[in-house]
Amino acid sequence: MPKVRISCALTAAAFAVSLLASSAYAVDLPCSTAKFIIPWAAGGDTDIIMRAVAESANKAGAKPQLQVVNIGGQGGNKGAKEVKDMAPDGCSLLSLHDSAHIAHITGRVDFTYEAFEPIALIAHTPAIIGVSKQAPFSTLKEMLALAKKEPTSITTGATLGSTSQFVFLLLEDAAKVKLKYVPYEGTRQRITALLANNIQMGEMNVITAKQYLKEGSLKSIGIATEKRDPALPDLPTLKEQGLDVQYAVNRGVVAPKGTKPEVIAQWIAVFAKAAKDPALVKILETQGTDVRYLGGKDYGAFLKKSYDTHKTAAVNLGIAKK
Repeated sequence: MPKVRISCALTAAAFAVSLLASSAYAVDLPCSTAKFIIPWAAGGDTDIIMRAVAESANKAGAKPQLQVVNIGGQGGNKGAKEVKDMAPDGCSLLSLHDSAHIAHITGRVDFTYEAFEPIALIAHTPAIIGVSKQAPFSTLKEMLALAKKEPTSITTGATLGSTSQFVFLLLEDAAKVKLKYVPYEGTRQRITALLANNIQMGEMNVITAKQYLKEGSLKSIGIATEKRDPALPDLPTLKEQGLDVQYAVNRGVVAPKGTKPEVIAQWIAVFAKAAKDPALVKILETQGTDVRYLGGKDYGAFLKKSYDTHKTAAVNLGIAKK
């Protein structure tokens, strides 16, 4: 079956490059606090993860300090659009993840990651296939059998045009099945729908799955990783069940295009130090997320590779805008 892998790795060289910026943070910015825009609602995965990143950045000596501002809506696109048009003065940063690629590739927005200056990749969160407790299947094999017998009968919650749908599009393509999508704005709404059996499947992460699997309120049919996750050793990968689909959400920080190099260097230094914060590592682990740091140009190269990989997959899936 088709092999799909979207991931990243931290190298010693890349990390060393990210530390070239001065730790003194000497550039004076024209603001008393800097806005850190999270383009999703408060309480969701991205908000929890990147709010923790902002707190570690502030502990690392960010000057000015970061203030988290949530601008939800349009699957992350509303906040991204606003930051894109903000002054490139270092006073406005954006939390960016893979949904930005999908939004452009599918024609939902007319700009890409290239509309921003890359600062740092921070977090990597593998996707897990969550299943309602009342769904008539408990394994990947059973789900695929039902999907083939009754096409589009399995209701699947997702933020349309975002990562929570993309992992299922990859699954559909690899298994040659069709699902029925039900739109939700974010993770919290999707999980609530799963718990209420309003949908049968939806994407989750390790910590969400661990909590609900332990209490028996939800099921899972697999994790989209190369190997089993130590936090969920009994949960098989999709790969070992014959479906080689691997996918994760990669979250980072960018600034408006045109932000001065010395300002970008200052923020790179801040987030490089934040990524080494043991408290952040621990918090992200509780969210089923790894710290995978890349700074500046290395993050920019990662964004290009990730965009190209998403685009190739989208073209193969037939969802790319022509």
